[in-house]
Amino acid sequence: MSDALTVLRELNRPVRTAEAARLGIKPAALYALAARGEVERYARGVFVLADRTILARPDLTIVGLRSPRAVVCLTTALWFHDLGTQPPRTISVAVRRGDHRPNAAWPPLRVHSFSPRSYASGIETHVFDGVEVKVYSREKTLADCFKFRHQVGMDVVLEALHDYAAGPRDMDELARQVRICRVDNVMRPYLETALWTAGG
Repeated sequence: MSDALTVLRELNRPVRTAEAARLGIKPAALYALAARGEVERYARGVFVLADRTILARPDLTIVGLRSPRAVVCLTTALWFHDLGTQPPRTISVAVRRGDHRPNAAWPPLRVHSFSPRSYASGIETHVFDGVEVKVYSREKTLADCFKFRHQVGMDVVLEALHDYAAGPRDMDELARQVRICRVDNVMRPYLETALWTAGG
């Protein structure tokens, strides 16, 4: 168990049972360390050192660990980018159409299937607690929200759009993402209004 603890301290981040096994740490060792209070079972199949149990973004960290190909999207990405004021009730993630759809009791997930081109566009990689998490960019998120506006809610979409127009913006990148999502005609009048309200 001392060897297992040394490996976990060198990683210094949450670890899944399967990853721990690849590193030579048997599940029995993890549970024994948990019984001694050296590590804690943070979520199903996820362990973390006892002195690292306060994670910066536990929900996104768990998503990154369990579903490394899933991309945080829609209302969760809006919240991540500080666009709008309405916190999401579930974690929205995108997967490429035909790929495995992750499922977990916690954090609660809402999974969306994107076409290969849409899935691959606008991905950013952020690191939380040593774990890489994929999140769509601000521009891709806005375009996606217009595409899924009936699910997201126009009030949420428009609030986010006005926040984007009032802050730093990349209009060329936004135009590119809007074309990929095929929402140019839908979004244009709302964008013009938001820009005019923001003074340019």
